[in-house]
Amino acid sequence: GNVLSFQGKAHRDQQLVLLKEHLEKYYRSRNRKWIVLFPEGGFLRKRRETSQAFAKKNNLPFLKHVTLPRLGATQVILKTLVAPQENGTPAGRDTLIKESKSKGLQWVIDATIAYPKGEPIDIQTWILGYRQPTVTHVHYRIFPIKDVPAEPEALTDWLYQRFIEKEDLLTHFYETGAFPPPQGQTKAISREMTLSNLWLVGIQSLAFLSGGMWYCIFQYFYHCLF
Repeated sequence: GNVLSFQGKAHRDQQLVLLKEHLEKYYRSRNRKWIVLFPEGGFLRKRRETSQAFAKKNNLPFLKHVTLPRLGATQVILKTLVAPQENGTPAGRDTLIKESKSKGLQWVIDATIAYPKGEPIDIQTWILGYRQPTVTHVHYRIFPIKDVPAEPEALTDWLYQRFIEKEDLLTHFYETGAFPPPQGQTKAISREMTLSNLWLVGIQSLAFLSGGMWYCIFQYFYHCLF
């Protein structure tokens, strides 16, 4: 058991090195503006038990609707893509950042997704479309990058707190059918977005024609980020 655990950690550490190299080589050189990260690092049904055991061992809150995030990819992304002066970190952190004309990442957009009855849409359903149309609810918050801690311990606390808040948001949603309203408001105001059938057909066709390619891409990013 110890050998497998060590190999798993070694593999994740190597993937983080590759992620940093990828960001430095391709992200900055192409002047990218945003990056998507899934910090939980896996499906809820697969990670919930181990996450709850970790929480119990480390005196952290018991979560049912989300899992505690993994931190490696978040730390690498912020260290690589956030300008030092914006995050209270030493000015000599990364030569690449100092020489870049870009200001780096400016915001963290924290999205929390809720599904009717807590039943998410998996990729097979998305491609084959064998479920009835459903409404997916997205709650998002925006944090200036200067408010996100840079030091590992403080960043860990900050990220855990976001997921504890997600747990409260989803608990409220599944009890009431809606996310809680913002502070000072009596009702959450939502904006409806409907995806056109033409757009969906195009995406599904692309998925069918390039299923193998998408699988390789998803697998690559999964290993890189988690």
